[in-house]
Order: sequence, then C-alpha cells, then structure tokens
Amino acid sequence: MPICSAYVHIPFCRHRCGYCNFTLIAGRDELVDDFLRALEIEIEFKLAELSLAQRVKLDTLFLGGGTPSHLNCDQLERLLGILRERFELDGTTEFSCEVNPLDCSDQKLQALRAAGVNRLSIGGQSFDDQKLQILERDHSGVELLEALKRAREIFPSLSLDLIFAAPDESLAGWRSDLTLAISAQVDHVSTYGLTIERGSAFYGLMQDGYLLELDSDLQLEMYHAAMDELSAAGFEHYEVSSFAQPGHACRHNEAYWFGDPWFAFGPGAASFIDSVRAMNHRSTTTYMRRLLAGQSPVAERESLSPEQVVRERLVFGLRRLAGVNLSDLATTWGDDVERLFQPVLDEYIARGWLSRAGNQLTLTRAGLVISDGLWPRLLEFHAER
Repeated sequence: MPICSAYVHIPFCRHRCGYCNFTLIAGRDELVDDFLRALEIEIEFKLAELSLAQRVKLDTLFLGGGTPSHLNCDQLERLLGILRERFELDGTTEFSCEVNPLDCSDQKLQALRAAGVNRLSIGGQSFDDQKLQILERDHSGVELLEALKRAREIFPSLSLDLIFAAPDESLAGWRSDLTLAISAQVDHVSTYGLTIERGSAFYGLMQDGYLLELDSDLQLEMYHAAMDELSAAGFEHYEVSSFAQPGHACRHNEAYWFGDPWFAFGPGAASFIDSVRAMNHRSTTTYMRRLLAGQSPVAERESLSPEQVVRERLVFGLRRLAGVNLSDLATTWGDDVERLFQPVLDEYIARGWLSRAGNQLTLTRAGLVISDGLWPRLLEFHAER
C-alpha cells in the first residue's frame, strides 16, 4: 500500500499546561531554526531510505505538536516550504494544522491558508474562564470565540478540541461549552475526558491530594451529553472522541484507524510503514543533535507480526462507530480471523459492549464509554492458529 499520509510534530509551545505530558518544550524559541534544519534532514534521510526520490503525493498531511502556530510567520513559511519541496500537495490533500487561540492573528491564519492548509484544528479546550485557568490555558473564552470567528472566515474546515471532566466542573458548565461550540459553527469537535497521566504537573498534584478527578458517574454523564447534543446539532459521531458535520471527518486520523501506513517526522513521532513502527527520540534536543550529526533520530523500532497487525487493526477500527468487517481482516490474516479473537468477542457481545451484524462488529453505546478498557484483551489474548 502506498504511503499517502504524513504527520509532522512541531514541539514548541509558549508554556506547558498542567495536564500535558506530550513531547514538547516551552520557552526555547532559540532552537526553532536548528529544529527546522534537523527536520529537513530527517525528511530527506527517511525518503531516501525508502528509495523515494521524487516528490511524494500525499492524501493527508497533519502538523501537530506542541503548537505549530507558535512559530513566527518567517519560520512557518520555511517549514511549509520544506514540506512542499518533498511532498506533492494539491486540492485533494487534506492539510491540517493545530493552532492555539492566541496565535490566530489574521496574518498568521492567512499565511497558513495561502500555504495550502485547508483544515484548522484549534486547541481551545473550553470557553469558561475559570475552567481555562484550572487547566492552565493561556487564553480566555472571549479570545477563543474571536479566534474561531476569524478562522471560520478563512478555512473551509474548522475543528475544535474540548476537554471535559476538569476538576470542579459541573455538567451545566460542560453543556455550556458544547452549546458555544455549536453556535461557533465549527465543522468538527473532538471531546476528551481529562486524563491525569504520569509526567504531567497535574499528576504530582493528584498524588499529593491537591487535585481530585471528577466522579466517574459525572464523567459518564458528560460524555453522554456530548453524544446527544452534538448529534442533535447535525454532527456525526464517527469515532469514540470525534464528531463531524457531513464531509468533515478527519481523513488523516481515519488513516490511523484503518491501519494504513504513514510517515512521521519530528521528536517523539511514530511512523508505521511495512508493518514496522519506528519512534523518534522524545527529547527535542537529542532529536536535533542526532540529525545534525548525521545520525538517525529513531529511538525505538518494532516489527509487528501479522497477528499483531491484525489485532491492532481490529482495535483501531473499532474506535470508528462504523466498526470493522471481519472479512476484511481475514484477507490480511489469511485464515479464520474470528478464531483469533475468541472467546473475547463472544463475551463482549454477550455483555452488550459490542454488536454484530453478519461480519460487521461495532461498539454499542455501553461499549463506547468503556472502550479503553476493552482493548487490552483483544490485543493480548492469543488463540492457537
């Protein structure tokens, strides 16, 4: 299968939010120019490694982070020039870029649009100033609304990230966030329940008892509210955390869920090509140092067995509400794929977490809310072939 998707990780941010454990650095803008040079070297190196001498035609390109929009206009222009030199992007390419509300000046938005970005993803998280302060965001609700208004006038597809289940958040407060998102006429909404993970500042606060997670029943109500209110507003709930107006599902993320191969560049970025997953070093400075010294940035490499590939395709595919067709997996597996996942599938169906119609498997509403807890057994259970 040709490699038609690429992810580029830009690790720079103005500051690190309390819940964040992503690969990023804050307050080190002096490194940006050397980073761009290292990124250019990585792209050239990896394409040459695959004997891809010509410009590669991409169906999707996603700039994530970090905060790509934190780069100044000159640096953004250089980044976009590097990408256009090695990748062929045309009117059919979904070209996404993550941005921070405070970076949404007319000048920067116009520069992104002129470079071909046609899908903007704004990391707003909330419109409520108190909640934003708790999450340690650097913008206000009014500034988010203004950013959405400016972006709406420029980009044909506009996505918004929202977080629910922040400390002390009420169901009414979350419903207000959903209402404002709908009224802003965004095309796509990604909703994430706040998870407090090791490596984030919030994790230490939680361990010391200064920060408490919301009651699980309230979190469930919030997730149900997102499903109900966004669906009522015309959004299709097409993936566990994702809602889109018709024609605005994120094609880049769907490439992941379908198990298609993809390039990945930048610190901490993980590619998947020819059943090999290769992850770059998470440290931005180590990533840069290796590349500028002529060394590979890859820190980990794993060759997946056919069984691992099929298991991951089932799990990632089930994240989509359309589900997975076992016949399609059988083509990859070359044998009775259903036997590979038994008796787990029968158990999940009996418990009402999965539904089956012929060879099509889908998550039920009950399965959606606990989906992360379902995957380990599907990934690890081994049947005799």
